[in-house]
Amino acid sequence: MLTGQEAAATGTLVASDLDRTLIYSSAALALEVPDEQAPRLLCVEVYEHRPLSFMTERAAEMLRELAEAAVFVPATTRTREQYRRIHLPGPVPPYAICANGGHILVDGKTDHDWRALVQQRLADDCAPLAEIRAHLAAEADPAWLLKDRVAEDLFAYLVVERRLMPDAWLAGLTAWADDRGWTVSLQGRKVYVVPKPLTKSAALEEVVRRTGTTRILSAGDSFLDGDLLRAADLAWRPGHGELAETGWSSEGVIALETVGAAAGEEIVRRMLAAVTG
Repeated sequence: MLTGQEAAATGTLVASDLDRTLIYSSAALALEVPDEQAPRLLCVEVYEHRPLSFMTERAAEMLRELAEAAVFVPATTRTREQYRRIHLPGPVPPYAICANGGHILVDGKTDHDWRALVQQRLADDCAPLAEIRAHLAAEADPAWLLKDRVAEDLFAYLVVERRLMPDAWLAGLTAWADDRGWTVSLQGRKVYVVPKPLTKSAALEEVVRRTGTTRILSAGDSFLDGDLLRAADLAWRPGHGELAETGWSSEGVIALETVGAAAGEEIVRRMLAAVTG
């Protein structure tokens, strides 16, 4: 595999969301073909001694090729601890974006200068996390609330029983948060409440500055990935997820019809073709 500096010389940076874009839980795989035609899967994450996330073996092979031909940057809402459970093919990426842009990892290690800059931006532009948490604690109904969590002291999220959670509650939370400089995203069973300045694209801009790359490819499936897709010269979204469900589109973003692990494989295939020609 190329070093980050060598890959940067190719001029292309590939930034991709992970969950439900490149990697999939067993519930999200969407293996809709007969069992005998199902693709071989590679487990890329174990949690509490159990396999949790997967890619098709072909996607894993192509991802290794992609990381050899360009600067590959995972860009995830996961915390650093959650991200480090994932073992993608090949060596540790030279850069990774975690906590929705709150952290940049360089060769797997935290860049503390970037974290300090992010913290200052949030303090200047957003209501404090404590206010958000207090509101969630007061307004979320125990009938459908399963967990209440904070990620990296940067944002909050709830794990909910989605079928029991009223749509009106989510709409109300979205409006309330918007007035305070925060945004809301529903991803599967998780409701994320994230400061508006905390974006993957802001961290991506910093990585691009450091690598000197001149072309960006990206992929993602949720509203929190929208800015990442718009920041790219060419991007893809799968046929599932928040963006697909709402018909979200933007110039340069290709909407795929495939879903589940097959979409992850198609995304890597298209990225590799765009890089290698």
